[in-house]
Amino acid sequence: HVQLVESGGGSVQAGESLRLTCEVSGAGNSCMGWFRQAPGKTREGIAAIESDGSTSVAAAVKGRFTISKDNAKNTLYLEMNSLTLEDTAMYYCAADASGRWYLEPLRIDRYKYWGQGTQVTVS
Repeated sequence: HVQLVESGGGSVQAGESLRLTCEVSGAGNSCMGWFRQAPGKTREGIAAIESDGSTSVAAAVKGRFTISKDNAKNTLYLEMNSLTLEDTAMYYCAADASGRWYLEPLRIDRYKYWGQGTQVTVS
């Protein structure tokens, strides 16, 4: 049974930083990703980390956001710096855990399991 629980969201001023955390259980060493969805927009992939540690980051956040994981703690992180108004969204972590390795890591359909989301608001 795969379970993902995000935390760390909140309200911040533009230019500030946040670190999101996703506690993972039951996903093994799967490809993990962070997605976000702003009101009225589709969900978009922003960062992913494969089982071998390689990462993918969307152009919109490259240089500002960093994805990492601590396998010993079964925890996924998203470090977000220099936040802007456009970063306001619900943020979700996701786990592949179904062997869809043939799909690119920032595609929504790569992931079978999703957390409930954590809200990030930048003003």
